[in-house]
Amino acid sequence: MTPMNKQHYPLLSAISSPADLRQLDEEQLPQVADELRRYLIESVATSGGHFGAGLGCVELTVALHFLYETPDDRIVWDVGHQAYPHKILCERAGSITTIKQKQGLAPFPKRSESEYDTFGTGHSSTSISAALGMAVASATQQEDRKCVAIIGDGAMTAGMAYEALNHGGDLDNDLLVVLNENQMSISPNVGAMTKMLGRLMSGPTMTGIRERGKRLMHRDSRTWRFMSRWEEHIKGMVMPSTLFEELGFNYLGPIDGHDIPTLVRTIRTARDIPGPNLLHIITEKGKGYEPAEKDPVKYHAVGPFNPETGVVAKPSSGKSKPSYTQVFGEWVCDMAEQDKRLLAITPAMREGSGLVEFHQRFPDRYFDVGIAEQHSVTLAAGMACEDTHPVVAIYSTFLQRAYDQLIHDVALQDLPVLFAIDRAGLVGPDGPTHAGSFDLSFMRCIPGMVIMAPADENECRQMLYTGFLHQGPAAVRYPRGTGPGVAIQKQMTALPLGKSVTLRQGNRLAILAFGSMVEPCKPVAEKLNATLLNMRFVKPLDREAILSVAGSHTQIVTVEENAIAGGAGSGVNELLAAEGLPLDILNIGLGDDYIQHATREQCLHQAGLDSEGIAARIIRRFGAVDQNPFDLESSGTSG
Repeated sequence: MTPMNKQHYPLLSAISSPADLRQLDEEQLPQVADELRRYLIESVATSGGHFGAGLGCVELTVALHFLYETPDDRIVWDVGHQAYPHKILCERAGSITTIKQKQGLAPFPKRSESEYDTFGTGHSSTSISAALGMAVASATQQEDRKCVAIIGDGAMTAGMAYEALNHGGDLDNDLLVVLNENQMSISPNVGAMTKMLGRLMSGPTMTGIRERGKRLMHRDSRTWRFMSRWEEHIKGMVMPSTLFEELGFNYLGPIDGHDIPTLVRTIRTARDIPGPNLLHIITEKGKGYEPAEKDPVKYHAVGPFNPETGVVAKPSSGKSKPSYTQVFGEWVCDMAEQDKRLLAITPAMREGSGLVEFHQRFPDRYFDVGIAEQHSVTLAAGMACEDTHPVVAIYSTFLQRAYDQLIHDVALQDLPVLFAIDRAGLVGPDGPTHAGSFDLSFMRCIPGMVIMAPADENECRQMLYTGFLHQGPAAVRYPRGTGPGVAIQKQMTALPLGKSVTLRQGNRLAILAFGSMVEPCKPVAEKLNATLLNMRFVKPLDREAILSVAGSHTQIVTVEENAIAGGAGSGVNELLAAEGLPLDILNIGLGDDYIQHATREQCLHQAGLDSEGIAARIIRRFGAVDQNPFDLESSGTSG
């Protein structure tokens, strides 16, 4: 725990929990917000982390914890990027600089971390459903509890939010939904809903007129009654209030989300109105820090930076290697030049998926659907029906949200859709909510899927080309970060479907490595004199190579950066069992637990998926010629 400087933060340093905040006078809250924003800037500048979204909801965080009896009252944060100020106010100010680090604070709200984190939120658009569930449960137990959902940062582009609104408006449970409209998610928001929310009544001029008018007029006057009717009439024409009120919510707003007196007054009113309420606030992502205000995309999440200049520190790692994301970004542009049928789709992850250049060069063939993973997959299916070839760039953990669409709308109809699956395997600092631990398991069971996992950058490019040419559903899954640094061939060559490559010939032991695990297995194979295969394809498996290895080796090891249950190794087991070959097999992969946030290298080490861990597992199971502990230093790699 790092003590806060009392001289720099006279009020904030005295707040260890929201109960302390509620002891202050309301007039002191703007100063608390100012200190909280400065402390957030100072902290993230030291440690790195999600930044812009938290800056935009400082005042909201202060107002909510001032007015609600947290943690007895429940506050559910959507898109946990917004929750850093919440963590600071809720007993974690001294450890905020440990966020996203091994054994430090989690990057998102986490129930096991604090009683103030009422719901774990890594993915977006879950807050309304969760808060409504809490409200319903509290009512059935006859508990007098207030429940609040804060949704924003692009999360209102997802259908799940409207499913929850549709249900919540049909119930009479006390629920406040705060729509934090900042025109941003990670990339700039897209879609008709975003445009509607940004119209006239959300502008500063109209908001200022209506707020000043309320202060000047008495509620009992004829002018007040006339203006109220006029406001409702105008809102019905140009405001989203009609939509939310038709869904059964009492709509308040829009108001300035950085004006604490107005926030406190309006939230207090909403808190005391029974039933479902929706408060619409307008905020600015990156508020109070000029570089983040000017470039909210860049400052959505940052490494350590100079708070005076905003310059983010760059690691000194010598010659830089392209990330797998960059390999995809270059390939998709090159492929689009060759084939006009290529259309690219992303569910609100243009930057993260490497589609910025594609968007600039091929704007008419680029489609950002917002945080709507299900729609992105079925949209691609519809495109594929009409002689185009869509490429869906999506994180592994986000594809989980569109599983039915993957099966029902794409695979069942055998449509030519290529899934470029980023962040497969362990992602490191973002933790288990964003780890792509299950995609091989949930895709491998789908008939007709072609699934590839590259061992290096060049193989990734050639696999993307192979998948694009395939006349059916195909997936290329690759990890976060960089590969081993293999030179990339500009010439694209399709790989033979379902064929592996033997990298080393050994004796009794054969290692079948998939994707990112090929590189850490190389020194292991050398150390143990094992045969090493780069399997390349998870589906179809290289049946001929596997049976050949089974006939010439006594022990087989499969290694993958995916859950062992149902993964690539399970496919090898099934093949050998079907052939009646009961060999001694060891499956190495992610175990039946969740690897918590740390650096990616630390996560791999914890999972036993670096060279040292792989060798140790093999030696424990089979023994080896060299019974000494595996010398990682001499291996030349740790994965």
